[in-house]
Amino acid sequence: MRRRAVLAGATVVAVTALTGCDDGTEPSAVADTRDTGPLTPKTVYPAGQRPDAPTLDGELLDGTTFDLATRTGKVAVINFWASWCAPCRAETDDLEAVYQATRDDGVTLLGINTRDSRDAATAFVQGRVGYPSLFDPAGRVAMGFNHVQASFLPATVLLDRTGRVAVVFRKALVRTELEPVVTDLAAEKI
Repeated sequence: MRRRAVLAGATVVAVTALTGCDDGTEPSAVADTRDTGPLTPKTVYPAGQRPDAPTLDGELLDGTTFDLATRTGKVAVINFWASWCAPCRAETDDLEAVYQATRDDGVTLLGINTRDSRDAATAFVQGRVGYPSLFDPAGRVAMGFNHVQASFLPATVLLDRTGRVAVVFRKALVRTELEPVVTDLAAEKI
């Protein structure tokens, strides 16, 4: 009986590790509108085939308003996360390092906190990150990215300087993987 319990626990850990933090609580509208193709950990859109990103505005965790349109001409790294998501928590230091290393190169980073409480999210980022995070508990921002399946956690979407989706990651990232992609995108000629 003990062996069966250990095997069941190992199975849960393995499935969670393979699927990220998709806890099944995403709004049903996301499942109805997003691309139904296979979920890949990385999707790259060639320059001439990049879809437009939806409008990214709303209330930040600190209660102030934010509109990505005010940062026109910058590469944007959009990271979907939740404080309860272990892979999201694990990538935070790497995201902050990429933000610090590239922000002077015309790159902005925006977190999208989803399916979370404001108190838990605020406590998690306090003193840990310098970039802002939109508070999106219902996942409405993720629904706007229906063609890239951004409701999966963690997910990171890179927008080129014209506001088009260039790269989508559907996994936790490390600096050595993310920073070169961001740097290459920042170096693109418009």
